[in-house]
Amino acid sequence: MIVSPCISICKLDPKTGYCYGCGRKTEEIKLWKFEDTSDEWKKNNIKQIRKRLTGWQLKSFEESYAYKIKNGISLFKKNLKK
Repeated sequence: MIVSPCISICKLDPKTGYCYGCGRKTEEIKLWKFEDTSDEWKKNNIKQIRKRLTGWQLKSFEESYAYKIKNGISLFKKNLKK
C-alpha cells in the first residue's frame, strides 16, 4: 500500500492550484481516493510532487510524509493532539 501524501495542511494556492501541504492539484487528490488508481500512478505522483516542491516546503513535506509513513499520522495531526 502506498501512503497518501496528504500531510493535513489542506489549502490550495489560488494561483497555481497546488496544495500548500502536499503539492497536489484537486484532480490528483481525487485520484488517490479511487480504488482502481494503480500503485504505479501513485509512485509517479509522489515523484512529481517532490519535483514541484522546493526549499522549506519540500523539507516540511519530506519530514511530515516520512513521519506519516512510519507512524500512520502526519506531524501536523500529532501536534494538534498535544
